[in-house]
Amino acid sequence: MLNIANILTEHDTVLQSVRNDAKLLQNLEIFTNKVIECYNLDGKILLCGNGGSASDAQHIAAEWQGRYLLDRRPLHAEALHANTSYITAVANDYGFEHIYSRAVEAQGRKNDILIGLSTSGNSPNIVAALSQGRKNGMYCIGMTGNKNDTKMSEFCDLLIAVPSSVTARIQEMHILIGHIVCELSEQKLFGESIS
Repeated sequence: MLNIANILTEHDTVLQSVRNDAKLLQNLEIFTNKVIECYNLDGKILLCGNGGSASDAQHIAAEWQGRYLLDRRPLHAEALHANTSYITAVANDYGFEHIYSRAVEAQGRKNDILIGLSTSGNSPNIVAALSQGRKNGMYCIGMTGNKNDTKMSEFCDLLIAVPSSVTARIQEMHILIGHIVCELSEQKLFGESIS
């Protein structure tokens, strides 16, 4: 028999750890304020990830560019994997490690944010993208699991580290965190309370 209750308990345990992690909550405030600053300066947000983290990147981008809870103007946000012709061309010609860094080199500017999602914190193409984002003068945010020594951390201005080593639980928290930052930034930018 499947033990659904154990999976839900594991999810709840990670959620409680997030809720009780003062440093992580402080980082979420910084994250939200940076998003507000970015959009107030007419910047954009670029996101990248692999597999489920690519889906999370696209989901979060859609909340900003489409809408989250308020009917309001769209905000520029883009998941960098959405152009499959570009991805396959660069992967074929330069290697998969460069699919995001070349897009960041072309699109990333000062006042923009780059969000790299990697549950391990060590995905070579995400690390390369964050490195390029730094070179472009972007504010770089890494979303990962509870690894202390990740390759991505060297290139991040802000690291959002979910206190778990289980990929599924990390990804669940990444979406929740994305929703929290979308909701709070939307409220602040458009001056309406949702609650």
